[in-house]
Amino acid sequence: MNKLQALFFILLIGFVSTIDLNAQSKKQIQIEYAGKLTIDEENYPGAKILTRDDAEQVHIEHGGANLWCDKAIHYSKENFIEAYGNVILKQGDTINMTSKYIEYSGITEFAFASGDVVMKDQNSTISSDTLYFDRAKEQAYYRSGGNVVKDSSGTITSMIGRYYMNLKKYQFVEDVVLVSDETTINSNYFDFYSDTGYAYLFGPSTITTETSKTYCEKGFYDTENKIGYALKKARIDYDNRIVEGDSLYFDNNSSFASATNNITVTDTINNSVVKGHYAEVFKEKDSLFITKRALAITVQEKDSVYIHADKIMVTGKTDNRIIKAYYNAKIFKRDLSGKSDSIHSDQNTGVTKLLNLPALSSGDKFSVIQKPILWNLGNQMTGDTIHLLSNKETEKIDSLLVFDNAFIISKDTISKNGYNQISGKRLVGLFDEENRLKQVDVTKNAESIFYARNDKQELIGIDKSKSGSITILFDDGDIDEYTRYNQIDGNLYPESKFPEKERILKGFDWREEERPRSVDDLFKDDPPLELPIIKGLDDYIPQEDFVDETLIKRIKKADTKAKIKKGTISKASRNLPKNTFKAKGVSKNKTLQKNKRKKFLLEKPLPEK
Repeated sequence: MNKLQALFFILLIGFVSTIDLNAQSKKQIQIEYAGKLTIDEENYPGAKILTRDDAEQVHIEHGGANLWCDKAIHYSKENFIEAYGNVILKQGDTINMTSKYIEYSGITEFAFASGDVVMKDQNSTISSDTLYFDRAKEQAYYRSGGNVVKDSSGTITSMIGRYYMNLKKYQFVEDVVLVSDETTINSNYFDFYSDTGYAYLFGPSTITTETSKTYCEKGFYDTENKIGYALKKARIDYDNRIVEGDSLYFDNNSSFASATNNITVTDTINNSVVKGHYAEVFKEKDSLFITKRALAITVQEKDSVYIHADKIMVTGKTDNRIIKAYYNAKIFKRDLSGKSDSIHSDQNTGVTKLLNLPALSSGDKFSVIQKPILWNLGNQMTGDTIHLLSNKETEKIDSLLVFDNAFIISKDTISKNGYNQISGKRLVGLFDEENRLKQVDVTKNAESIFYARNDKQELIGIDKSKSGSITILFDDGDIDEYTRYNQIDGNLYPESKFPEKERILKGFDWREEERPRSVDDLFKDDPPLELPIIKGLDDYIPQEDFVDETLIKRIKKADTKAKIKKGTISKASRNLPKNTFKAKGVSKNKTLQKNKRKKFLLEKPLPEK
């Protein structure tokens, strides 16, 4: 090596050493101001005691953070400070923390604060009795109860809280409660972003307002705009409706909710249930829209009524509900079923109407030809419009009206191709207590065909006639007797002499294959159902340990630099949360004891100002 190279090498070493010294000096805690400095080796070995004066507090600086207090214990060798009385810690213009006491390590940049701790940033304020603050990771943590205040979102309290400053994210655990002017949220696991007001709920959670209560075990809520999603056992309780589904969207500004997949809407006052796979609920308008295998159920003690259609709307106040079922509508109860283009059921009047909608085009065969139809036991009734009338007190159907082109058919009990038939302008039917037709009156231009039988059920003949009106009495669903009024003509034909072409009346349409015989049959004509896949929200990610391997390495480095004896714990580590740090060579039980904070540091009375 020549002289020039040697000189360059010496200068390089000096330059690097200077950089290292500067770097180390920057890491040292700096005392910017102290009114008084004392030494007390008996109580504080190796430390300087700094006290404020009448002019100002003790001022300490480290790596861009400034700390003010009434009294400080400075362990320069360990680069560690203990601050007492009216403590203020500021980091730039982003963090401002006040407390009664702080421990801070200049090597780990880890702080512990206690006594009325308040930490503020630009978005929110944390309050707790104790708080851990890791400047290196930009995280704050409490685990013995605390609260966070955000102006527009309200106050959040929890047993455990963690703040990720770079993400503006809080992660709350255990007994989490958010209270604002209009909303209260309860949860066990709650992630909150202070800059947006977005909240993510996990585990059993409720969102309560003056008009609703939402429950879910996974959900999202925008605290600024009062809208959200509920997933996993999702449910919304309004005043008199309960909405349940795989996925619920809700807007608490307008008391609106929409639901997707496996929906049940329960009317708690009227004892009715609506089901489907997509629904919209407008609480303020007292309206519900549901589709995708929509089914409305009026629950009765012995015989519930089921209405199914492509779309169902339920509107009106609790004592005046109206059900409107559109397109391919069907109704079913134990001894009565029917179908039509649409069904309109009015709770207040007790009238259920089976209607045909106007034809959309001349080629719409269903609207033109397939008239509304009802089946009761062995009887089939059709007409242009059918009304079912219920007793409002008992909610039982007690009568029916068929308007225009009324037609009733029942298959003869014995003959293979024989049908009893009555047609006329209008039909009025009465039901007995068992929901069976007991009397039917057909008026105006009544025509009839009856298979007349004796007591032994032997065929007497086939009766065909025309009259002004006909009254039929039924016994257990079968025709027992009939009476004609203002008969025009009529004959009783032997079966062998009754012409085949005369055996059906004009408008005859036997539709037994369409008859729903169970609730499942209401859906047999529906196209295959493909439910959308709900992407939902990510699963809950538990908090990692606040004191992780990175911090432990920083503490071990601090131990080495401070030349702490093997098997002990440094001041750099004693401000850690309990049960989170195990010093090398110390058993678990001993670690639990040695990790306890030296109580005299916390219990020592604060110095007078």
